[in-house]
Amino acid sequence: MQMVKNHWQVLCAGAIWAEFTRMPDATIHAVALLTEVLGPILYRAELPNGKRIMAHLSKPLTDAKAEFSIGQRVVVELTPFDFDSARILRLEDSQPAE
Repeated sequence: MQMVKNHWQVLCAGAIWAEFTRMPDATIHAVALLTEVLGPILYRAELPNGKRIMAHLSKPLTDAKAEFSIGQRVVVELTPFDFDSARILRLEDSQPAE
């Protein structure tokens, strides 16, 4: 392991690390059809393009002990880094909490 010689190298290394670990603000929202219940907070869902993904409840839905059933359409949030999993935000017809 290479030793850091001065504080400038530490600052540069920290800035590079922060740049690579920073999550973008832009997320992708889509409507998905729930096809399988895998657990209390975990579901398999299908996007409109036919892709099957894993979807989990958001923290507010988990705290509210929300339950969904097969065939319901939900709004999911995906990140640009992982199109295989998503967060369930709400039912398709319900309005977002403000």
